[in-house]
Amino acid sequence: MAKNHNQNQNQTMSREKAGRKGGEKTSRKYDQEHFENIGQKGGEKTSQEYSQKHFEDIGQKGGETTSEEYNQEHFEEIGKKGGETTAEEHDQEFYEEIGQKGGRSSGNGSRNN
Repeated sequence: MAKNHNQNQNQTMSREKAGRKGGEKTSRKYDQEHFENIGQKGGEKTSQEYSQKHFEDIGQKGGETTSEEYNQEHFEEIGKKGGETTAEEHDQEFYEEIGQKGGRSSGNGSRNN
């Protein structure tokens, strides 16, 4: 375990606390762009190493696991929260625009009843 040199040398920090302190120090040292660049490089490398089918398979497994772990009520609740958040963050113009896009992609905005 890591020693905490700011306190008594005989006391040790938990791994969790040492990790948190290290993470905080790293966050102060580097800016957001640095972490975005690392993420971008990692994503590119991963996409080169695995096929589209691999990502489809793990997405399918994740979706199945999630649907097994949660019931209909859970999905209704998170859907409602998402809808409420979206409504708070967007105005009428946003909904008109996405409505028009949806209409164009489903047959020029007309419904076949």
